[in-house]
Amino acid sequence: MPTTIKDVAKLAEVSPSTVSRVIADNPRISQATKEKVYKAMKELRYKPNAIARSLANSKTMTLGLIVPNSDLNLFMNPFFMRAMRGISIYAQKHGYHIMYTHTSKMEEEMKYLNEYVNSNLVDGIILMTTVKNDECIHYLKKENFPFVVIGRPEHVEATLWVDNDNFQAMYNVVNMLVSKGHHKIGYIGGSMDYNFSRDRYEGYLRALNVRGLPKEEGLIEHEADFSMQFGYNACKRIYTAQHPTAIVTTDDLLGYGALKYINEHGIKHVKVTGFNNIAMNEFQKPALTSVDIHAEELGYQAAKLLIKTLKHEEDSNHFIVDTHIVER
Repeated sequence: MPTTIKDVAKLAEVSPSTVSRVIADNPRISQATKEKVYKAMKELRYKPNAIARSLANSKTMTLGLIVPNSDLNLFMNPFFMRAMRGISIYAQKHGYHIMYTHTSKMEEEMKYLNEYVNSNLVDGIILMTTVKNDECIHYLKKENFPFVVIGRPEHVEATLWVDNDNFQAMYNVVNMLVSKGHHKIGYIGGSMDYNFSRDRYEGYLRALNVRGLPKEEGLIEHEADFSMQFGYNACKRIYTAQHPTAIVTTDDLLGYGALKYINEHGIKHVKVTGFNNIAMNEFQKPALTSVDIHAEELGYQAAKLLIKTLKHEEDSNHFIVDTHIVER
């Protein structure tokens, strides 16, 4: 015979309704009572029925995750894998499951969002990126549906979001390079549709300005994609027009592409930096200096912010994750 709530209640010396409230994480139940019930559940190896649980408390205990699979390339860019790991770690700790989908265009993204919101599949949604005039954010706000964004939204008020200080992070990189004697610094960035791309570009420009260096168009490239090929092509265009002693990029894959061009053409004494600090950086030749944005922590804090809000426990609408430069 399978173990029932009544069996748990009997062992814990509480009523079956109290067990149900503990399973639903009712805040009115004391911690001492919860511990008694959890102990009984563990001893009896009782696992609550997820469907029955969701029907009882009108919650699915599931978070929806929307991941782009076009410009940012889900399976090639390790950022998403690391952020998703952070999301999963926090969600699992607090009894939540993850339902994710990846999309190739905005129309698909809106379609899945509509399904999530109107079919009671999830309690809240995590958006992995934010863009200029973000339709997803506008829609979720209009529907008054709980969500959090990894990335700074255009309008930060009344939106849950988690991000790095991308402006300051890039400013620090350029400032470090100037301090090491580099005065001609190229820039390879991603699409300016993304808010983090714009913030990193502004950090680059501000650092040049503060250190008295001019903005030179021949040194600046904005690419549509975050890939090695685009980094390679951008580096080629920069070296056709200019001869920088350093190049900053806004993603490690762009940095890999720039290094590939530099190595193939025997260009010496050029410092290349990236962003994200992915695991393969130390194996590049030369090894890639990179900004560690702590992608796993971004995911972890996004899940934490959303789940705490769903439980009416959160008193802040955003969280900034620190960055640091990993020199190689």
